[in-house]
Amino acid sequence: MLRRVPLHVWLLTPALAFVAAMALFPLGYSLLLSFRSWKLAQQDTPGQWLGLDNYWNLLSDDTEFLDSVWATLVFVSADVAVTLLLALAAALLLQRETRMNSLARVLLILPFVMSPALIGVSFRFFLNPEFGVGHHLVGWIFPAMADKVWLADTTLAMVAVIAADVWHWAPYMTLVVLGGLASIPKETQEAARIDGASEWVVLRDVTLPQLKPVLGVVLILKTVFALKAFDTIFTLSNGGPGTSTQTLAYFVYQTAFNYYDMGYAAAAAYLLTAALVVCAFFYLRLLFRK
Repeated sequence: MLRRVPLHVWLLTPALAFVAAMALFPLGYSLLLSFRSWKLAQQDTPGQWLGLDNYWNLLSDDTEFLDSVWATLVFVSADVAVTLLLALAAALLLQRETRMNSLARVLLILPFVMSPALIGVSFRFFLNPEFGVGHHLVGWIFPAMADKVWLADTTLAMVAVIAADVWHWAPYMTLVVLGGLASIPKETQEAARIDGASEWVVLRDVTLPQLKPVLGVVLILKTVFALKAFDTIFTLSNGGPGTSTQTLAYFVYQTAFNYYDMGYAAAAAYLLTAALVVCAFFYLRLLFRK
């Protein structure tokens, strides 16, 4: 007699089928596609099997891909570092229970709930050399910057993209760090103060060591979010000027939907996926370690 299937298996089947259809199948299909040649402008079905040629060409011959790797490293490292420092500083300022701090915590969520595409458009207007408030404000504070066109300068365009992404994510990460600060026993900090430790020593030797797991989670999560950032870059700088702000995620989009080289784009996407998997591995190790 066949073994009766438990009820919970039947209940999970629709969800598992949906995940398989919407996630596992595209992942598997795109992996196979990365080993084949498929220029969509020339043929409507995948072409010949290339093996690892797409990956080899990306890593050895494609200067645009290598430039996007460098742009990604600059963007991710600066974005993560600034977001982490701002989130920590803001959380330390807002950890006291006051009416003003409570209002500030509520307002912190507003940048996060905004669409990244809308943030990119807003910053584009904000930095417009003719009527942008941000452009004229920076020029007023730093006169040497008055004639600079932010999105036409390779360095300033990267700064603008990083600033937009930090503005989006720093408030949310501040709330995460605030939760970590709330979980730290106050007795340890009070004991250090009674022993004569200054506030800086309490922060360095008592608070930060206990906050390290939360900061690790913030660091890894923000790295993942920065690696796959696309919307803000697309609407703010469009990868320019040139390819100065073209990250790996934007390179994949360009290759697939502007050059219509689907196999090549799939290979580039899997190289980006490899970086995301490494970050996810460290995140899970940090989250579930004993």
